[in-house]
Amino acid sequence: MKVLVLSDIHGNATALEAVLSAAACAGAERIVNAGDLIGYYSQPARVLSLLADWPMDCVRGNHEDMLRRARHDRAFLDACTARYGHGLAHALSDLHSDQIDWLCDLPRTLRLDLGGVHMRLAHGLPHDTDAYLYPDADEDRLILTEASCAADEMLLILGHTHYQHLWNRPTRRILNPGSVGQPRDRKPGAAWALLDTESGMIDLRREAYDSLPVAEEARRLDPALPYLWTVLERR
Repeated sequence: MKVLVLSDIHGNATALEAVLSAAACAGAERIVNAGDLIGYYSQPARVLSLLADWPMDCVRGNHEDMLRRARHDRAFLDACTARYGHGLAHALSDLHSDQIDWLCDLPRTLRLDLGGVHMRLAHGLPHDTDAYLYPDADEDRLILTEASCAADEMLLILGHTHYQHLWNRPTRRILNPGSVGQPRDRKPGAAWALLDTESGMIDLRREAYDSLPVAEEARRLDPALPYLWTVLERR
């Protein structure tokens, strides 16, 4: 089985379309999604519509956690908008209530068995949605991260950092597919990974797309937050 592994779409449906098209051409049959479908950018409804066409296993990210609170707390929503832009507000205004419920009720972590491969899926770390595992993590942090996995879970899939990386550890692999919607590692394109459960191969991939309309919309909606568009343009 070929599996599309992705994370951190962040309301950027334009980038997601490029990834889904490439994954379909590569023979991917389902999606494993490490969370943060929403936030930052303004196309959450289109994101969910595109994902609805695929079988998918998904966990919630820290932006889904923020959504859970923001839907009932206007002051918190305003604070999030000031810091992160209008992404959460778009999710609350553009999505149906059942879609918001689905996002809020996503599990924090999942154990999966796909094609005979046992794996653990989380956003930050299995015990903390908002924790980070960066590519330069030291040995102690990697050991601590692996301790959250069952012995037979040969693959741990994480997101959150927006940095694409694959660790080949003595007992398992740890994969961050990178960010579809907002890569932060100064490499162009929407990041994702293709897992072949039969061969065990993991292919780290990038898809070129026209980010200019997304950047221009972010600039229009959130002129006080230039990071939202400059991060899409930097190399």
